[in-house]
Amino acid sequence: MSTIEKALAKQKEAKLKIQSDNQSNIKVADKVLLEPKKPPTNKTSTPITTPITTAKDNQVTLNSDSPVQSKKIILNGERLTERGFIYGVNSTHHIQEEFRHIKRKLLNNAFGPAAKTLNNSNLIMVSSTNPNEGKTYVSINLALSIALEQDKTVLLIDADVLRPSLHRELEFESSEGILEYLLSEVNDLSDIIYSTNLDNLKIIPAGKPHHLTNELLASNRMEILAKELAERYPDRIVIFDCPPILGVTETPVLSNLVGQAIIVVEESKTKLDDVKKAASQLNEDIAIGFVMNKTINTKRDGYGYYGYGYGKQHQ
Repeated sequence: MSTIEKALAKQKEAKLKIQSDNQSNIKVADKVLLEPKKPPTNKTSTPITTPITTAKDNQVTLNSDSPVQSKKIILNGERLTERGFIYGVNSTHHIQEEFRHIKRKLLNNAFGPAAKTLNNSNLIMVSSTNPNEGKTYVSINLALSIALEQDKTVLLIDADVLRPSLHRELEFESSEGILEYLLSEVNDLSDIIYSTNLDNLKIIPAGKPHHLTNELLASNRMEILAKELAERYPDRIVIFDCPPILGVTETPVLSNLVGQAIIVVEESKTKLDDVKKAASQLNEDIAIGFVMNKTINTKRDGYGYYGYGYGKQHQ
C-alpha cells in the first residue's frame, strides 16, 4: 500500500471535526514524517541583507515590509467567522482545533529537527488535484490559525494567478500583487506586501491578469522571490495558494521552491488515481500532507474527520 493510500485510509482514526463555509467538512490522517531523499546543500538561515541582482532587467529590491508599509487590508472578523473562517476567540471551537492540529505539523517541519532536511522549510504550497476542492479555504484558515501564534508571522500569497480568489474570499479590493512584481512593474517587494488588522498576518494579492500569468510563476524572478522569502524571514511562514496540480505545469515547478506542500482532496469526488498522479508530479524531496475536504459523517451530526499525513509520493 502506498503512503498516499495509507494516509487516506487512516482518516477514520482521527477524533476531531470541522465544518467549512459551505456546510461541508474537512478530514485529516495521522502523521507520517517525510524524510527527503537527500538533504539540501549549503542551507542557511542567515537573513539576506542586500538585494539580489540577476540580469540587468531583473533587479530585485527588497526592503522591510513593516516600517514603510502604508497600505492595509481590513478584514471583517464577523463576516469571516460567519463563513467558517478562523478569526479570534469567537470562531467555532472545533474549527480552531482542527487547524491547530494541522499547523503544529507544519510548524514542526518548518522550525523543528525536520527543517534541517528540507529546503525552504518555511515555505508551504497549498494546492489540489483539480479546481473547486477547497484549497483556498484551507490556505486562508491555515494562515489565520498561524497568525494566532504569539511568536510567528505568516505571509499569505495568492499564487493562483489564473483564478485569484483571496481578495474575493477575504472581501478586499483587488490590488497590485505578485504578477506586477514578477513583471518587474514593481521592484520593491514591500509595495505588494499588505499589512492587515491582524498583527501577525500579511497578504500578497495575485494582481491584475496577464497573458503570461502561469509562465511568470515558473520564471527566474519567481525563484529569486522564493529564496528571498525563505532566507530573509526565516522565522516567518509563507503560504502559497497555488493553482491545481493537474493540467497546470507551473504548479509542479513551484514545488521545487518550497519545503512543504498540502494537497486538498474532496471526498467522494477526487479520484485516488488523480491524487497519486498529482503527488507524483511534485518535488520528491518535500514534505507532502493531504487534507480531505467536504466530508460528511452522519454518525457525528454531519461532521467528518480530518486526515493528514506525510510521505514520499513514490513509495
